[in-house]
Order: sequence, then C-alpha cells, then structure tokens
Amino acid sequence: MKREQKAQIIEELAGKLRENSVVLVDYQGMDVAQSTELRRRSREAGVEFVVAKNTLTLRAAEEAGLPSLTEFLVGPTALAFSRDPVAAAKIMAEYADEIETFRLKGGLLEGSRVLNEREVEALSRLPGRDQLIAQVVGGMAAPISGLVSVLNNTIQGLVVALGQIAEQKQAQQA
Repeated sequence: MKREQKAQIIEELAGKLRENSVVLVDYQGMDVAQSTELRRRSREAGVEFVVAKNTLTLRAAEEAGLPSLTEFLVGPTALAFSRDPVAAAKIMAEYADEIETFRLKGGLLEGSRVLNEREVEALSRLPGRDQLIAQVVGGMAAPISGLVSVLNNTIQGLVVALGQIAEQKQAQQA
C-alpha cells in the first residue's frame, strides 16, 4: 500500500472517530458467511463495519486526539461506526452472543468518551434511538389526550344537563 493511500485511510478513520460513536471488536474466527451477515445487519441499522490495520487505526486515533483507544488495538480489531451509539453496540453485542470467537473490546461514545467492554454491553441493552423518541412522544401525548377526554366528558355532561333542563321547561309549559 502506498504512503498516499495510507494517509488517506488514516484521515478518513480519524474523521469517523471524531464524528461517530464506535464499537471495537475482535472479529477473529469468523467465516465469510458470518462476516457477510454481520455487514448486512450493520448496513440495515446504519452502522458502518470497518476492518483496518491496527497501525493505521492507531495513527488515526492519535490524529483524532484519542490516544486512549490504543489499549483496544491489540490483535485483530474491527470498528463499527454509527451516529446512534446504541445501534452499533446492539448489533455487535448480538453477534458476540451468537459467535464464540467474536468479542467486544471497547468503544467510543460520540467521539469523546472511551468505553470498556462492560460499558458497551450496558449500552447495548438500552432502547434504540427510535424507541426512545417514541417513548418521549408517547409520554408527551398522554397528558394531552387525557385533557381532551376530560374536556370531551365535561362538554358531553353539559349537553346532557342542558337537554334535561330543556325537557323540564317543556314539561312545565305543557
């Protein structure tokens, strides 16, 4: 590989490290079918699965101002980049459960906080971004729908009471 190609790879990796959350994994022992399936699942979830040489990743981490990642860059290491930290952690943790030799090493939360293996596992158990948004919207909508129900019942009660008063007046006039 030429020096220019290496420099370009380092620059791209450094940019991804600064801008995304990352899960680092040991992918050793995966066959082609397993690798293809992992890449497919990752793509569907908006996660970019990258295998790069540790020396290039080390240089990219240093360029991105993340020298603490070096402890994870021992042995075969792949990186899963995502804007949604939970998505990458979930997919990699699921795969680690399915394949014995596939192992979580650590991660990087939103380009700044380094996570160890246990923290990545904990992150993988959180609800996904879409589910969290749905829960927030549902929580905000519940009081509003309750208010609508109360107002609807109040108006309905008023209409019934006015109907009864009208009937009483008609009965008195007759």
